[in-house]
Amino acid sequence: AMNRVQLLGRVGQDPIMRQVEGKNPVTIFSLATNEMWRTGDSDVTQGGEVWHPTLLFLCNLGDISQKTTWHRISVFRPGLRDVTYQYVKRGARLYVEGKIDYGEYTDKNNVRRQATTIIA
Repeated sequence: AMNRVQLLGRVGQDPIMRQVEGKNPVTIFSLATNEMWRTGDSDVTQGGEVWHPTLLFLCNLGDISQKTTWHRISVFRPGLRDVTYQYVKRGARLYVEGKIDYGEYTDKNNVRRQATTIIA
């Protein structure tokens, strides 16, 4: 089995470092990834060639839609955690590789919530 994620996006906020008593510190930040596509068919044939939707955007053909997805990134490894906290800034373009973690927590209103985190 494999649990691996690769993301390329823009940092949404300056990283923060948190430490819960008795646990190792963690650096946390958000990352936005964008997905663009041409409305209608996923591929368009023009002159016998198949055009990828991203190329259509560059050629300005058709209507383009975009979706932004926000990811919560947590960095636990000591060296990487400290470098991330010190040097990563809001708006920076960043490549993140890690694994998906699905967790649950209880919010301040005592409601159980689910959270998806990328562990880098």
